[in-house]
Amino acid sequence: SMSAAMAMEGPWPELEAAARERRRELVLPGAAVSERVSAGGGRLPAALLALPLLQSLELSGCPALRELGPGVAAALPALHTLVLSRNALGPAGLGAGLGGPLPALRLLDLSGNGLEALPAALGGAAGDGDGGGDGGGDAAPAFPQLRSLNLSGNRLRELGPGLSRAAPQLQELLLNGNRLRALPGPLLPRSGPAAPFPLLSRLDAADNHLQELGADIAALPALKSLDVANNQLRELPSALADCPRLKEANFRGNQLRDKRLEKMVNGCQTKAILEYLRAGGRGKGKGESAREEVRKKKREKQQKKDSGDGEQDEVDEASRLLVKVLHVSENPAPLVVKVSLGIKDVRPFIVCCVLKGVNLKPGNALKRFLSMQTKLHEDICERRTVATIATHDLQLVKAPLTYDVQPPDELKIMPLGRKEIKAKDLLRQLHLEAEEQRKQKKRQNVSGLHKYLQLLDGKDNYPCLVDAEGAVISFPPITNSEKTKIRKDTRDLFLEVTSDTSLQICKDVMDTLILKIAELNRSTLENKEGSGSDTESDAPCGPGNLDPGQQPGNSPLVVEQVRVVDTDGNLKVLYPSKTDLATVSSLLTVIR
Repeated sequence: SMSAAMAMEGPWPELEAAARERRRELVLPGAAVSERVSAGGGRLPAALLALPLLQSLELSGCPALRELGPGVAAALPALHTLVLSRNALGPAGLGAGLGGPLPALRLLDLSGNGLEALPAALGGAAGDGDGGGDGGGDAAPAFPQLRSLNLSGNRLRELGPGLSRAAPQLQELLLNGNRLRALPGPLLPRSGPAAPFPLLSRLDAADNHLQELGADIAALPALKSLDVANNQLRELPSALADCPRLKEANFRGNQLRDKRLEKMVNGCQTKAILEYLRAGGRGKGKGESAREEVRKKKREKQQKKDSGDGEQDEVDEASRLLVKVLHVSENPAPLVVKVSLGIKDVRPFIVCCVLKGVNLKPGNALKRFLSMQTKLHEDICERRTVATIATHDLQLVKAPLTYDVQPPDELKIMPLGRKEIKAKDLLRQLHLEAEEQRKQKKRQNVSGLHKYLQLLDGKDNYPCLVDAEGAVISFPPITNSEKTKIRKDTRDLFLEVTSDTSLQICKDVMDTLILKIAELNRSTLENKEGSGSDTESDAPCGPGNLDPGQQPGNSPLVVEQVRVVDTDGNLKVLYPSKTDLATVSSLLTVIR
């Protein structure tokens, strides 16, 4: 039956050569084999199972690859390295292939597959964490030799205790760029004969949603390196000081309550941070002094308010950070975005508005505007994986607009800073650049910057925003167009947020974007940043002379409502509606 399956799949010269030459290593480049994998039903070819000598197998960057196919583990008993990154393998698709034990496997890389759960063999829910899904908690581990497991760039929300039984010798666990909320969380079994992960020395979980770092982290006796940068941790457990071997720890990019600790985290050696926590710094459980500090600050604020001067500050603050909403009915020429039917299967959610009155001329205001957008993409948009922002110069936008889908080899765009190119070729180029960067940095997984490339994997159509002349001005989540690019003299913006997750996320991101632009605009006007050195010919005012009506605080930004309608003209979304901008109302005064 195997030879029948092989005959059906068509030629795989790479595999024939590997069998003939009795090869121990095999690398199949994703782009080169994608079409054949697709033709074979999205799984590895059966011919692979006829290579029992194989010790190392890599097949990465193949969005067509959805499952390993049954029997891979049994057929490749000598395998010690298996790299399957940036494919489209789900837990079920992995399950059949990893069903049996891989006794020699030392490195397994499943990064960038969009996994929302682990396969049963790795202690995922399907196997209920029973040491590899083969029945009974005392079963032999499925991966007795596994040293390094890379699960970065997936969508994992938690890891179960089954992993410690499936891979007891793990030394390196890479979890960057997932959606984990707690660490170690359920990863450490509540009970068991021996300490879990006795050899785990490196644990990376940067760029997750961690809100809790548990004291049971100290139950990892060999932990040397811990990376929990760019999460949502508010405090660090004093138990970290009890990790006997911890030498390197990265806690940057968290909003720690203890401001002294926050400073140390950004500038001090790990040793000093651990000493501070050991001395009862203000870790969890020893936070009385921290709570007292907070109460004291609250009291001081209240006193200030009672005496009147605090109130004055607040009024000043509010009078400066204003936006005015222009209702559709008051707008002589409101902008409309029409959504085509096909978009619902590709990237269904879009929210747009117009923002008038920004000032990007002085000094480095434009640069700060662009880096603010990058930061939002990193943080609230989760590296563009849950939502993507595009900002356009309104003057260059030819309305009406259509939010549409086009096939990858028909969609053409002139990306920022590049020549016009087909979407398919642009993605291939970006994948190659990402791969190149990964090699230069000698990383196992592609940097977060390129994670969003996988969102389009396996899609027959790509989303795009098209203007009245038929030109694509935005290709989310990849790029927007040189045609509507923002420049120093741009005054009015067309803002767009898209997502394949939810409409609410689009609105939340748009609220934050408007707040950030208002903050930037205020600081630009207040500092009149370097306006004296502005050499542009259309800036005749001398240093510090602002145009009339452009004084700080008295010319609010104007947000114009934009309607998103379906093909029949029925309203889908109006932004900002009465309830929008509520999330930022404490920092932004909205005049409706």
